[in-house]
Parts: sequence; C-alpha cells; structure tokens
Amino acid sequence: MPKIVDPDARRRDVVDAVLRIIAVDGLERASLREVADEAGLAVGSVRHYFAGSDELLAFSFASVVDRVVARLQSMLPAMDAALPGSAAHRQAVLTLLGGMLPLDEERAVEICALMAFRSAARIKPFFAPEADRSHRQVAVIAGQVVAGLMPADEPQENLVIEAERLLATLDGLGMHALLQPAWMTADMCSGVLERHLDGLGR
Repeated sequence: MPKIVDPDARRRDVVDAVLRIIAVDGLERASLREVADEAGLAVGSVRHYFAGSDELLAFSFASVVDRVVARLQSMLPAMDAALPGSAAHRQAVLTLLGGMLPLDEERAVEICALMAFRSAARIKPFFAPEADRSHRQVAVIAGQVVAGLMPADEPQENLVIEAERLLATLDGLGMHALLQPAWMTADMCSGVLERHLDGLGR
C-alpha cells in the first residue's frame, strides 16, 4: 500500500529545513539540494512542491512571517484583558514583545531567518512583498501595544512614532541577541524592554 503523505506537513518539514540552514549557514546555502538533504528527502520530493529555489524561499519567508505574527496575535487577548497600568498588563506586554525576540531555540531560528529574508529583499525583488507584509503586520501589533501604554488623548502621530521606535528597539535587541547571546541574554533583553516601557508609561 503506497504511503500517504500529508502535503501541508511535508511543506512544513521543508520550511523547517530551510530555516535551520539559514540559521546555521546563511540564506545562500538554502538550495533545493541542501534543503532536501537537511529534510531527509530526495530532491525530486522537494521539487514536487516547489519548482525552484526562489519559490521555495519565498514560501519559507511567508511561512515564517505567518508563524511569528500568529504567535504575537495569540498573546494579544491577555494584554487586552489586563487593566492598563497594572502589573498583569505590563507582564502581558513583556511576554508579547518577547515573542519578537530570539529568547529560545525555536524563536532564534525564526528570527534569524526572518532577518535574513528581510535583508535580502533589498536585492531580491521576489522577497519584497513579504518584507513589506512582515513590517506592516508586526507594526500593527506594535501600535496596539503602544496605544495601551500611552494616554488615551495622545496624538496619533506620537503613537506612530513610538510604535516605530519600539520596532527599532526590538530589531536591535534581536540582532544583538543573535550575535552576542552570551551578553544579550533573555534577562538583559527583558531589562532593556522594561526601561523602554518606562518611557511610554502612563
């Protein structure tokens, strides 16, 4: 009896292989052959789902964006349910923001790949739509965080600026945590975020 293959599960396995390769050896090594080897598949099996490396990488970029955004969105209800200014609200915000940082192995692989894809979008136009989507969707969530931390009558232009400042802080922390993990630990990241939030508090 032929083995039944779940196409969605197989694509997830291939994407996971792409992300691992990028995290260890960089984006340029993520060819169809290398990905097939990493996933324990024949090249033909990967080609069954992806016509070439560009299609595979674009799909992987979209997939990692979906994963990160879904993780952040899953944390929004806890933040929204807590009273602004309370300890519970602050902790919910810190937990959500931590979802954008490489604080464990899974997130480190995802954030490393996400940064590599976004950087490559400068010179690889087929990455541009996902680079734009990733920024817009995460910016919306950053905007929700900022709106919950600042006075209700804060001018909209200030909220936008503070959301971008928060995103820049998270990007910087993410890069430092990936490049200097012995120094930029989870505790150090939390300390920096705490200090940043102090500047936004009510």
